Amino acid sequence: MLDSLSLWLHETPLGETLLTMLISMLPVVELRGGLPAGVAMGLPIPVAFAASLVGNMIPVPFIILFVRPLFQWVRIHIPKLEGFISHLEARAEAKSADVLRYQTWGLLIFVAIPLPGTGAWTGTLAASILDMKFKDVLIACMGGVLLAGIIMGLASAGLLGALSGLFAAG
Repeated sequence: MLDSLSLWLHETPLGETLLTMLISMLPVVELRGGLPAGVAMGLPIPVAFAASLVGNMIPVPFIILFVRPLFQWVRIHIPKLEGFISHLEARAEAKSADVLRYQTWGLLIFVAIPLPGTGAWTGTLAASILDMKFKDVLIACMGGVLLAGIIMGLASAGLLGALSGLFAAG
């Protein structure tokens, strides 16, 4: 059964689209890894872009609504993970200085930067710790993921490499 599922995920357009969404839902990887993976699997860039965008946004409302109660529950019921939870919160707080200063625009820009440690997961965690409004976080994350997708789409299409070569030659 796992063989047929793996075959379906890797050899059908619908399976490749779903796999691209699943990759984009992962923390750290997010759209930045999902979009190039979708393109590498042979999906057209618009399909890979849409699947990555949707996949990256699916966890956002759940993080906003449930991360703080989840952290509290873990602290009470699994005290051995206190250090890990504190590390995650400290990391999010360290990243939240710019977000706090510029609120929604800061979060949008933070999420849009396609570098490790930025993105919808970390941005949403920081926004949750800062008690930002649910609607503002959704809008900022959607805009940031959209911009990151455009950047990664251009990179996946090879346009950024071509442009840098054009400017380097001049």
